[in-house]
Amino acid sequence: MKLLITGTPGCGKTTLAKKIADRLNCSLVNEKDFALQNKIGSFNEDNELEIPLEKIQTKLNLFLKKKKDYVIEGHVLCETKLLVDKVLVITIDPEELESRLEKRNYSQVKMMDNVFCEGIEYCKKHILKNYPKNKVILISSQQSPALTFQLACQKLGI
Repeated sequence: MKLLITGTPGCGKTTLAKKIADRLNCSLVNEKDFALQNKIGSFNEDNELEIPLEKIQTKLNLFLKKKKDYVIEGHVLCETKLLVDKVLVITIDPEELESRLEKRNYSQVKMMDNVFCEGIEYCKKHILKNYPKNKVILISSQQSPALTFQLACQKLGI
């Protein structure tokens, strides 16, 4: 299975992706690591990696054509069209997200930007625009990581 996991920063996608990759006994690719390894993007004045969507989409699709089983995770990937079997969109209550990002010492501006994106369901809307509904699974990460993992596995049938 080729699985894309996306959602706003702080929603739990990396933790969930690692557990699912372990369950499926397959490799995990993080969008930022992939971009850096493939020299895609550049760092802005805030030292954040800006990833050109078209470039990463092209490189990831070439990569995926050669693979059978993979879990790919990242928040900007909701804006891409990748050769995947399923897409897992992780959602979270904006207030819970704000609390998580505060604990990570996000700047006020960055925190509010991500909370706003979650509030307007940015990732969900882009995924539903880019992928057929039968490939998309929505999961809320309000509960513990263990329960989120259990629910994701149940919905994925793994």
